[in-house]
Amino acid sequence: MDKLALVTRNVEEVVTIDELKSLMDANPHPKVYVGYEPSGNIHLGHMITANKLIDCQNAGFEVTVLLADLHAYLNRKGTMEEIAKIAEYNKRCFIALGLSEDKTKFVLGSSYQLSAKYETDVLRMACDTTLNRARRSMDEVSRDSEDPRVSQMVYPLMQALDIAYLDVDVAMGGIDQRKIHMLAREQLPSMGFKSPICLHTPILLGLDGTKMSSSKGNNISVDEPADSVTKKIEKAFCPIGVIENNPVLDLFRYHVFMKYDSITIERPEKHGGNMTFDSFDALRNDFAEKKVHPMDLKKAAAKYMNQILESVRSRM
Repeated sequence: MDKLALVTRNVEEVVTIDELKSLMDANPHPKVYVGYEPSGNIHLGHMITANKLIDCQNAGFEVTVLLADLHAYLNRKGTMEEIAKIAEYNKRCFIALGLSEDKTKFVLGSSYQLSAKYETDVLRMACDTTLNRARRSMDEVSRDSEDPRVSQMVYPLMQALDIAYLDVDVAMGGIDQRKIHMLAREQLPSMGFKSPICLHTPILLGLDGTKMSSSKGNNISVDEPADSVTKKIEKAFCPIGVIENNPVLDLFRYHVFMKYDSITIERPEKHGGNMTFDSFDALRNDFAEKKVHPMDLKKAAAKYMNQILESVRSRM
């Protein structure tokens, strides 16, 4: 796989692909970052962007992980002391997932976001951003989208400025970050900063086929016990032959085939014997044609996901 294909696989959107091509042609070591609120367990949703950061690292990118402690505080996720402990735990999780400890730059937002220059730039951006624009940018990620606090209107402005202050070329995040990234692309050049290229990953459904939520128990934490992972996957939404919005197939696409070149579905000989797949597309096509039963798919998903997550469990 060439470097551009590696960086863009499983990405929902690139803004813009031509800019990304030009960047990679001109610079063998561009800079990419993702920001994470330290507000709880690292789970499958975080793993999608972590896997992409590993792809970028393998393609020669310099990777920065922003542990956005002040953002978490503004989004009412705990005290700064509580958030600091979670940030350190999150860092260990990302390293256990495969990010190079030596080659990854981990940065606490509070290490630079309280400087006079940064705060002045936040105010400068606030002068040029309407309240409606700030609110629209924050709606997807706000804890109180129906009754937002003023702090949550500051959040997207800070996130846009983080891109400039971390001096990165590429901002990565889920597609729910798109409005904030577009704000950055529009506003940063007028402040003397470069416009970032943006990579957006999909937002996956929970294992039950509804919106992913820790409160529903339809997600998997990266340090979750193996038996819990297996039980959740066994109960997952996975209609026979249905490939759209199938969370079990998503496990293979966004996690398993990111780590394994081929996988084996184990079946008794009376049911046709084992099946080996060298690509996600081949697995998806056979499932669509009902050549793979949902229960066999789930058993394989549990096996491979537990193998992947064992590296985290063993280090936490």
